Amino acid sequence: MFCRLKSVKMSDVIEEKIKNYRTAPFDARFPNTNQTRNCFQNYLDFHRCNKALSDKGQDVAPCDWYQRVYKSLCPMSWVAKWDDQIEAGSFPGKI
Repeated sequence: MFCRLKSVKMSDVIEEKIKNYRTAPFDARFPNTNQTRNCFQNYLDFHRCNKALSDKGQDVAPCDWYQRVYKSLCPMSWVAKWDDQIEAGSFPGKI
């Protein structure tokens, strides 16, 4: 007997994960209750991902995962402040 595997593109898998997203999953890099660093790291990862993929002319849809995670972890006042800092060129992180 032969088993046929369905051919699945990576973008389909990512889109499926994003569609089924409910809340930020456990991240072994941040095992403690305080999720401040997790919030900031996902914010950075989102912007780095967007920059890297858009510079290559690729679709930035995979970056949506990071955005959903940081939006579920970070207070919106922090995000607004960081967005303003990025626009002003004074953001403390390296993107």
